[in-house]
Amino acid sequence: METQEVKQYTAKDFKSDQYVRWCPACGDYAILNVLQKVMAELAVSPTNTAVISGIGCSSRLPYYISGYGFHTIHGRGAAIATGVKVANPDLTVWQITGDGDCLAIGGNHFIHSVRRNVDINVLLFNNQIYGLTKGQFSPTSKKGWVTKSSPYGTVEQPFRPGELTIGARGNFFGRLLDVDLKSSQMTMLAAARHKGTSVIECLVNCIIFNDGAHGYLAEKASREDRIIVLEHGKKMIFGKDKNKGLVLDGLKLKVVTIGEEGITEDDILTHDAACEDPTLHLMLVHMEAPDFPIALGVIRDVPAETFDEAITNQIKNEQNKSRIKSFDDLIDTLEQWEV
Repeated sequence: METQEVKQYTAKDFKSDQYVRWCPACGDYAILNVLQKVMAELAVSPTNTAVISGIGCSSRLPYYISGYGFHTIHGRGAAIATGVKVANPDLTVWQITGDGDCLAIGGNHFIHSVRRNVDINVLLFNNQIYGLTKGQFSPTSKKGWVTKSSPYGTVEQPFRPGELTIGARGNFFGRLLDVDLKSSQMTMLAAARHKGTSVIECLVNCIIFNDGAHGYLAEKASREDRIIVLEHGKKMIFGKDKNKGLVLDGLKLKVVTIGEEGITEDDILTHDAACEDPTLHLMLVHMEAPDFPIALGVIRDVPAETFDEAITNQIKNEQNKSRIKSFDDLIDTLEQWEV
């Protein structure tokens, strides 16, 4: 029996002929480049790839991918992506969305696609601002943030995308930083291989309307001390010298230094992304500077039945139980008469 050779793709195979229209130095470029590399590594053909977006700067991304694309209306990307996946389960479906598109007008669609566990990959670009509409505060803007629509500072508490995802019974959540390309590719690849809704919060910089929103993390000289890249089954260790780690202090996380106060590497927590209990995952999502490093990588990755599998299986089961196998069978079940 001959084995079918798997076609090898390169990132170039997933680049369209369209000129990329984002502001110079926008963080979206990095996400696009990583996505094209991940698509090549997945070895799924462009003809079996669909990229769905809503409205916003990031939502222009489908134009730049060689594959099927759908630039939909504001906040409705999740609804369209769900329909695409259910109609054609063989497609690999990516939803591209922003913090405004996804968490404001699209919030209801987002939480229900997560709850249903539709097998789609959601890249949630978070620059903490409305960029396309010129600098209004968004659902993830920090409290007190001064923007064009909040000249005296916002009075609202922001959403935490990870908290919202897990609260909607999400099974996969990851986070990446636009300038940390290595961990970004690892996280995106894990999301693509997860069966079900995978959500990645992409921390990106808007150089025009919110420059430096993630600057605290982006500084290369201090980045290793300010982020922790989580990997399933590995110790939660971080820092330039790899000597800092996370432990549980009662019911709370605590940062410790290996070698101080009798702390050894054995004391450091081991990351379990596949744990069904989301308690520790939520703690990791909630970590904020300056007391804690910001968690990047795969925070939660739990297997579960997907919505599209459930729908397909339900249809097959009902078809198997039914005596109607064709249109003629259906006609025979109806009342008939001769004229």
